[in-house]
Amino acid sequence: MRLSILDQAPISTNQTPQEALQESMMLAQAGETLGYKRYWIAEHHDLPGLACSAPEVMLGYIGANTKKIRIGSGAVLLPHYKPYKVAEVYNMLATLFPGRIDIGIGRAPGGSAEATDALSDNFLQQVWNMPNSVQDLLYFLDNDIPPEHSHAKVSASPVPKESPMPWLLGTSKKSGLLAAEKGLSYVFGQFMSDQDGSAIIKQYRDHFKPRKQIDTPQVIVTVIAVCAETSEKAEEIALSSLVWGLQRKRGEGQKGVPSILEAKEYLRNERIDLHEEKKQGMIIGNPEQVKESLLELQIRYTADEIMIVTITHSPLDRIQSYKLIAEEFGLKPNDHREP
Repeated sequence: MRLSILDQAPISTNQTPQEALQESMMLAQAGETLGYKRYWIAEHHDLPGLACSAPEVMLGYIGANTKKIRIGSGAVLLPHYKPYKVAEVYNMLATLFPGRIDIGIGRAPGGSAEATDALSDNFLQQVWNMPNSVQDLLYFLDNDIPPEHSHAKVSASPVPKESPMPWLLGTSKKSGLLAAEKGLSYVFGQFMSDQDGSAIIKQYRDHFKPRKQIDTPQVIVTVIAVCAETSEKAEEIALSSLVWGLQRKRGEGQKGVPSILEAKEYLRNERIDLHEEKKQGMIIGNPEQVKESLLELQIRYTADEIMIVTITHSPLDRIQSYKLIAEEFGLKPNDHREP
């Protein structure tokens, strides 16, 4: 089974944003060494504890410090931007790093209403216009604009020898159908959804329309996982992420991902039992347990690939989690340039 990494660039309570972004680069390097197929970094705006507002900037940095692993956005929040500019940026990256660039496309705001207003005009209108924006982006990425199109004489320079590989991210039947209609590979964000992902993915596969660049449906399922040598240690390490998620739901957590000690103190002071919180789709355990859960997920969703999000307070714990999973699956470094 193919495994990949989705990085939200979390900032721990003992880190600066610069240190968090440096750790993201080091995670991409580790992922390449360990045999993960791709490394994607997410886009967020003015969300405390998350460092990456511009994946395209980080991808230039990460691409220059890695050699083979595929790299991309998870996701470009398309309603904020003109498709032409997005195509220019990712064509530029694909020119610099041939055969390695993915462009994940999403339609979430990625931040507060205030940040959305500051970033773009008519966001909701652009959400409704998403199918047209996706189609325009594909025209520019494919360098194949119909002559009747208003931008028929424009190309998204530089035009790379191998175009970025587009994926559509979503958590709903609507997103799955859009991906199928446009002939796009699809990423289902299981870690963000309470929907029946298996039904959404089946619908995507059933309605998929091949396009020149992709003739068969491809599915990635994204999940949160924390792995350690023992299940007890994994449970302890996962406290940081679980408590931080709870804090953010309460409008707290501005200082970033708490340490294990800070998380325990918070639970003690607030008299909170995280038993129910742990059931929210998060995989926690030793390597054997995590592998079993990921394989079950793959079968349930008929996934071609699993993309793992891991948030810990310690960067070493995060890399170790990915390392243990890679070793349990027997991943080996290879040339990841094929889509």
